[in-house]
Amino acid sequence: MPATFAHHTLANGLQLTLRHAPHLKRCAAAVHVAAGSHDAPTAWPGLAHFLEHLFFLGNSRFPAEDGLMRYVQRHGGQVNASTQERATEFFFEVPVAAFSGALERLCDMLARPRLDDHAAQLREREVLHAEFIAWSRDHASQAQFALLQCVSAGHPLRAFHAGNRYSLGVQQAAFQRALHDFHQGYYQAGQITLSLTGPQPLSELLAMAETCGQVFKPGLKTAQAPVAPLQLCSAPTQQAGLLDLLFACERLPTGSEDAIAFLSTWLTDSQPGGLLALLREKGWVTSLRFKTLHQYEQQALLHVQFSLKDEPHRYDVERLFFDWLAFFNNADWTLLIDEYARLLSCQQGRAGALQLARQDSTGKALGTPGSAGLSALLTQLRASASPRRETATAWRLPEPNPFLVGTDTAAQAASSTAGIAYNSILPTKRQTGILYLRWQLDSSNHDNLYARLNTALQKLTERAAQACVELEFSACAHYWQLRCAGAPRAVNAVVTQALAVLRSPPADTWRAEVAPVQEPRLIPIRQLLRHLPEVVLGAVNAATREHATTEANLDAMWERACWQGLATGFSATERPLLNIPGSAGSHTLPRLISGRQWYRSTDDSAEHALLLFCPVADEAVGRLLAHLIQGPFYQRMRVELQLGYAVFSTFRQVQGHAGLLFGVQSPSAGHEQILAHIITFIDELTLWLDAHAGGLENQRRALAAQFAEPDMSNNDVAEWAWQAQLAGHPKQTLGQLQARILAVDLATLKTATDALRQAHQGWLCLANGTAPSAAWQSTR
Repeated sequence: MPATFAHHTLANGLQLTLRHAPHLKRCAAAVHVAAGSHDAPTAWPGLAHFLEHLFFLGNSRFPAEDGLMRYVQRHGGQVNASTQERATEFFFEVPVAAFSGALERLCDMLARPRLDDHAAQLREREVLHAEFIAWSRDHASQAQFALLQCVSAGHPLRAFHAGNRYSLGVQQAAFQRALHDFHQGYYQAGQITLSLTGPQPLSELLAMAETCGQVFKPGLKTAQAPVAPLQLCSAPTQQAGLLDLLFACERLPTGSEDAIAFLSTWLTDSQPGGLLALLREKGWVTSLRFKTLHQYEQQALLHVQFSLKDEPHRYDVERLFFDWLAFFNNADWTLLIDEYARLLSCQQGRAGALQLARQDSTGKALGTPGSAGLSALLTQLRASASPRRETATAWRLPEPNPFLVGTDTAAQAASSTAGIAYNSILPTKRQTGILYLRWQLDSSNHDNLYARLNTALQKLTERAAQACVELEFSACAHYWQLRCAGAPRAVNAVVTQALAVLRSPPADTWRAEVAPVQEPRLIPIRQLLRHLPEVVLGAVNAATREHATTEANLDAMWERACWQGLATGFSATERPLLNIPGSAGSHTLPRLISGRQWYRSTDDSAEHALLLFCPVADEAVGRLLAHLIQGPFYQRMRVELQLGYAVFSTFRQVQGHAGLLFGVQSPSAGHEQILAHIITFIDELTLWLDAHAGGLENQRRALAAQFAEPDMSNNDVAEWAWQAQLAGHPKQTLGQLQARILAVDLATLKTATDALRQAHQGWLCLANGTAPSAAWQSTR
């Protein structure tokens, strides 16, 4: 059934957008406030961002322990907020049953924040200061900040707006007046758009919006300060291995967002005849990125970045870029606009509730561009080119994407690939097929070969993503994994081509040296999370040896490889018939080494980051325990101890192993101190359980409800089934997990807590520092 859409304006001036999409499993709400960091008083940099944080501290009606964040977490949803230059967004996604409660909390916290608790403000200011320290040490953030310094001195993009300990004068009366005035002036109905999306009828969505939205003070939209000219006053400072081009566009016509998105799609397209394809063919670049750094009213700051593989050809890369722009400017866009409309339709049809709600709240749903807007954009971009010799490059526009149409698989109705477990956990009515293939190799030393195959898959991966098909090829220890998700017939077509590439990659795969993957540098805690799967398998720091990277070597490896697979969401006529290299068979689940293990990463960040992974014997018990302590752990580490802004505890399944995962990144506390706080928290869990035993029944029911298939994302459903298969439980169902969760009593939880405290299943600690004592075996 198609989605239906409606606009409404409440009596208090609140703008509503409502989207009824029957195919959605979840609901989402997004609030768009027309005020951001550039609208805050210049005397108090970061005030708008600071206020965004204060909303989540709770108020008299919904204190923090029952506020939006805790409520959404209890129901297995997601929630976040973002302060931008000219707008602030708040958004969440939850199961249908939790929607009204979450919406009530969202509106109430924005309309009636508690702004008189100066002690709480001082604590939250320290959280912002920790964020500021991490931002100031993050390479990508600093590189972007450097780009913004190229605009005219009068533009607020050049200024600091994040806020820190020194810019937020919490204890000054002038600051408090400015804080209240900003809230009163901008967080009123006329300045806000509330967008609701879900499977409910429009009438039901409207009733909820009317009930919750009336809490906002009536008002009219307040005019925001006019924009200053973007005019570039300097060129970007070029870094080794990168070519950065910056474009300041002014007086763009209405609809420029569509023109920018259209240009970005085809500029970064890797099909033959395009810019990226030619630059890769010449061996000059590995990737091309196009990003809008800022867009407001009629101006936009656009950034094009090339990752260079051949530094001496930096000028040639820039020359070909402008040459392609000239070609594109003179091309006939008729067929390309039709193709783009199909891409947008595909993206819209496969978007989730949260993505749709955020899109609706901004009022900037993408559409096909008008020729006038596209011409105006290209004219401004080309104006930056210096006079240069014309080239005779045979550019051509990309061909239609075959994965948008799908593949006819009717002939395969009577057969499917032997060895793949076909799981019905994801109903075919979801119109999403997800396939996993995992190979166990005879050695863990195939990095070079994996890198070559991953490069060979790059074009297919990019082409599939354009048609809303996710293709991922990953390596972990002595395993390779292929995952594909999207419309079932499109998945079949993509996987068929991917396996052909893996079995027999193009000839040029073996010729050139493989360029190292240019990945953005992650903050320390995210680097540890990336390493976690390999550490769990005990493969980090394993001795490496050189392997031949010839086609014969690949054939020999596939000959010895053993694979297993899972497919879900496919009907009988959509089950793939695949030619999979290797032999089907079961994999041995590696056992974690007992005791306390410590892995030290090579990250040399000034901030201390630590992960503690604690395997559990029973998934249901572990999930309930993690569900109960998520909020209290956050409260202890982030709010009370103020260790930093990156603090979490959760249940995690890693390579078939289930466990509790604690994470902290701190700019001040050392690893020994962080670990001591976590251990103290674990030691006190038994007493905490006794004190909160009265709420156990409601918590059990809330957690069990999260594992009803209609309330889970399709990706989460498939990943749960895949992890169950890796753990050796391929027949387990979500219903069985729900029943086991509901059966967990207080005594069982306390027994599990005691086992956790004594590390009966082992502890695995990952940190960017050394082990604090001899009690930890630093063998990894």
